[in-house]
Amino acid sequence: MSVKYSRGLYKFLRNIVGVCIWPLVRTKYTNRNNIKEEGRYVFASNHVSFADPIFVGVGQKIPIRFMGKAELFKNPITNWFFTKMGAFPVDRASNDGEAIKYAMKVIDGGDALGIFIEGTRSKTGELLRPRSGAVMIAHQMNCKIIPVCVTYRTKKQHFFSRRYVSFGEPVSTKDLGVTEGTPRELRNASRELMNRIEVMWKRDKYGN
Repeated sequence: MSVKYSRGLYKFLRNIVGVCIWPLVRTKYTNRNNIKEEGRYVFASNHVSFADPIFVGVGQKIPIRFMGKAELFKNPITNWFFTKMGAFPVDRASNDGEAIKYAMKVIDGGDALGIFIEGTRSKTGELLRPRSGAVMIAHQMNCKIIPVCVTYRTKKQHFFSRRYVSFGEPVSTKDLGVTEGTPRELRNASRELMNRIEVMWKRDKYGN
């Protein structure tokens, strides 16, 4: 898998996108730019919109390279944009081992990895059952996880809807209960990670 990406171009595009969308899209961030050092993080987020990588990426100064569904890379325009933003495709219909290997290379190369832990977009905005990929990768790469929550307060969602993007504090897989990396540990840790996202989700969704 070959992805043409540079941190300099990523930061340039992110800043341009941030300036362009700021007056058009109302976004409330919590803990924006709370991660100061680059590299060796997994940003684990729920998923409600195709634009989530953009708004999560704008919320941090460090580059976040997202795993994205392969369909996004079939269109020349979206393929160019997401590739330049450091994203890379994953085949959701199969156990895409190549994408997992590449994700580990991303972290090993000093970049932060972004994963939507539900594995698909929630059409209702409600949280879905998490998958274990984010915790598995973080455990194997010995890096911390940043819980991320994206939500809306309106029933109908579109690109210009007011959105809430919250970043949690870094957490280790050990803190989530992983010691040996067994499938059961990974599943339980993923549920605990989703519980932390749910706390932010309820606060942002209902203003609690």
